[in-house]
Amino acid sequence: MKKKGERISNLKSQTSNLKSRISNSDRSDNSQSAIRNLQPKGMVDVSGKRVTVRTAKAAGSILLGEAAFDALRRGECPKGDVLATAKVAAIQAVKSTPSAIPMCHPILIEGIDVDFALDDANASVAVIVSVKSSGKTGVEMEALHGVAAACLTIYDMLKYTGKGMTISRIQLLEKTGGRSGDYKRPD
Repeated sequence: MKKKGERISNLKSQTSNLKSRISNSDRSDNSQSAIRNLQPKGMVDVSGKRVTVRTAKAAGSILLGEAAFDALRRGECPKGDVLATAKVAAIQAVKSTPSAIPMCHPILIEGIDVDFALDDANASVAVIVSVKSSGKTGVEMEALHGVAAACLTIYDMLKYTGKGMTISRIQLLEKTGGRSGDYKRPD
């Protein structure tokens, strides 16, 4: 077993070696360092694609538990209307997807629908976000991002009742338009 002094010396040596590799990779255009391999290749060029109407629908759910579900049903959240706030969060997330997901293109969003379904038996909320755009790239990521933001907002507003809520099953249900054609998730 190594002594504490030896371990510290080894860590200092490893840190120094890493700093040297980073410094050398910054100076060399042809560096094959591990750090260079982490660099993104860039956004996909969509300039050659046709403009088509594109839609996407995504869904997800949040299992609340009895206390959070009861607070939601009674409308007793100290922060305000949970579902109205989650709807605004979903809309904001759809519009700001390129800010959160690095390789997403900024696109013109023409329509957003946000729906919620309360499931009394499971004390959960299903979230469905539909997005529409006319453009050269799809809106799947925007719909998925909207669902995630809505679920996270519901969690945030109801976490005072307990932290055991579970967000799950965020998935693309369907998409239309574009070169790859239409998609519908099989049931």
